[in-house]
Amino acid sequence: MERLYFATALSLILHQIDAAFWQEWKMFAVPGGIQGFLVFNGVAVGALLYGYRSVLLRGRHARAWALGCGGVGVTTFILHAGFALSGRKDFSLPLSVLAILACLAFGTALLVTALRPRPVQ
Repeated sequence: MERLYFATALSLILHQIDAAFWQEWKMFAVPGGIQGFLVFNGVAVGALLYGYRSVLLRGRHARAWALGCGGVGVTTFILHAGFALSGRKDFSLPLSVLAILACLAFGTALLVTALRPRPVQ
């Protein structure tokens, strides 16, 4: 689960770096514009890193953090697929698309892994 969490979080962070180029705060009408976008990302990336720590240390809430991270990865893909289907041209560069697809692939794998029954000890 540690590697999949890392890959999902890395994909999400890479996407957010790319989102700054595409001015994603305008797409989502984020209050405060770029300043609100930066606050959101400070909180979001902080949460992802805290969750990663929990997964690495096999904390009590590690599974919940993994489900949250995986869910955000899949949701990122769904939102951007919807934008693309509606005709928006944002995030159309090859590496932009790859980052969003990586969010889906790793997020899905993380969800499947986190939902797998735990072995009886």
